[in-house]
Amino acid sequence: MSRLTIMTETTSQRVIEDLYKDLERRIIASPPGLCPVDMASAFLRLCHAQTCGKCVPCRVGLAQLQKLIDSVLDGTATLETLDLIEKTAENISNSSDCAIGIEAAEMVLKGIRGFRDDYEEHILRGRCTQSLNQPVPCVALCPAGVDIPGYIALIKEGRNEDAVRLIRKDNPFPTVCAYICEHPCEARCRRNMLDDAINIRGLKRYAVENAGYVPAKENAPSTGKKIAIVGGGPGGLSAAFYLQQMGHQTVIYEKRKQLGGMLRYGIPNYRLPRVKLDEEIKVILNTGVEVHTEIDVGKDITMCELDAQYDALYLSIGAQTDKKVGIPGEDGENVISAVTMLRNIGDDIMPDFKNRRVCVIGGGNVAMDVARSAKRLGATMVGIAYRRRKEDMTALPDEIEGALAEGCELLELQAPVRIELDEDHKVSALWVQPQIIGQQDRKGRPAPYKATVEEKRIPCDIVVVAIGQGIESQHFKEEGIPIKYGAIDALDHSGIETMSGIFAGGDCVTGPATVIRAIAAGKVAAANIDEYLGFKHDITSDVDIPAANYADRPKCGRVQLKERDTTQRNSDFDPIELSMSKEEALQECGRCLRCDHYGFGVFKGGRETKW
Repeated sequence: MSRLTIMTETTSQRVIEDLYKDLERRIIASPPGLCPVDMASAFLRLCHAQTCGKCVPCRVGLAQLQKLIDSVLDGTATLETLDLIEKTAENISNSSDCAIGIEAAEMVLKGIRGFRDDYEEHILRGRCTQSLNQPVPCVALCPAGVDIPGYIALIKEGRNEDAVRLIRKDNPFPTVCAYICEHPCEARCRRNMLDDAINIRGLKRYAVENAGYVPAKENAPSTGKKIAIVGGGPGGLSAAFYLQQMGHQTVIYEKRKQLGGMLRYGIPNYRLPRVKLDEEIKVILNTGVEVHTEIDVGKDITMCELDAQYDALYLSIGAQTDKKVGIPGEDGENVISAVTMLRNIGDDIMPDFKNRRVCVIGGGNVAMDVARSAKRLGATMVGIAYRRRKEDMTALPDEIEGALAEGCELLELQAPVRIELDEDHKVSALWVQPQIIGQQDRKGRPAPYKATVEEKRIPCDIVVVAIGQGIESQHFKEEGIPIKYGAIDALDHSGIETMSGIFAGGDCVTGPATVIRAIAAGKVAAANIDEYLGFKHDITSDVDIPAANYADRPKCGRVQLKERDTTQRNSDFDPIELSMSKEEALQECGRCLRCDHYGFGVFKGGRETKW
């Protein structure tokens, strides 16, 4: 008889682990449009199954909460039931012995407070406030609403030109997004339930690289209306494109030498080749857009003058001013902002970093861009000082890993406290205070706090500040545009409540965001400006989508885009990512489940062919 035995995984344990993974995949692939009350009930049932049963609040209380929520779903609850749900959840949260009961109750409290109108709709009318049809996850999560299953089906048929045309119905920058989009569409791809999300951005890149030149559709007949657009970034250019397609004449006023905004002056060539950007802008300009560069609205011409000259005005100035970190020594020589550095690179004015030691302050995508650019400009050492952990960084994981692979050093949990200057007022070191990660903040990220250790000195020759961008809103404030927290206060349809005929959107309203969100803002503005002018033009696509087939779609690995070797790409600004082969693209297209055909949406009329 053995006293001890080696613990081995049993068959039942293996099955349970597989079931947990299956459940996790279904949660990941959960699409927008599901009933939040039903979801709360399902999650609570799972939480109750995990209780150890030793304390009454958790064992009994969660069961009672479950019954109360189910009564809302089956129509037997009253409005007083909602107060009882909230009170019961608060009591469980306050009296449970461990986190199992506390977190389950907190989850219910978040729900009852976050979507109380859904609970009330179930009680009063026996229905959910969510849409009756389940949207296609990838389309619903694309800010611009691009028909993703449609263009994937076209790529599979070898119709790459039609795929580009279909994308352009909702997004005039297919090539730009093929290179740099953060692809939120992939987050809830139902393919996650089987293996992994489809590489949607990679397929888009395959399409644009194999389509050749695809001109824009012919414009609608001229309406005689003229619209001024302040800002020639992705948002302003998108609005101009769609307004031109509707028959309106647009005139862009751009402060810089060239169009593109942060696409040109914020994203390095190794991520977005300038030649590709120029080709895309040319397609937009060929619709008849009039452009005035190096015109600073507020100095060279006022907003009120533009408003008087044009039938409508769209403000899309972006967020292109640098923010200060607010530490001693920041005014020293060789302390530069990320915005200035990337703007110079955009104008082919390359800073001299050869044999210099560079410290970058920040943890976002812009910080990664300047760090990786510094390496390409000859820096011998590039350190990225960030006050939180690596997993708390706002930069995309691929960008962080790319920077590390190229030789940049991540100095996590290091809060910059001052910049040391020499007798010539030049940078000699960055001083940082080590941090300890602590409790979560309101956004759910663990907040750092000062560790009881001495400050650290990091010798360096250049400090680049990359902690975010601001908005040049002072002139617009003086002209009567409402400003809130430094940004233009516009409505969700881009209109400005107190000023008829003036619209605003993109980063100047939301703060720094992604390219696809700026594009979506331009699309929204175009539609509402058109309606304000007394029209209702339809933006449609005449591309026929291939019918879904019934071929089996077995589990299959995701095709990832390959990259150039780090030893090669570190010395130049050439694109680092490689495109898919035809074989890879066709295999990846074949993984699409065609949710646009098989999902609930098809019963409500299928895809949206116009907007």
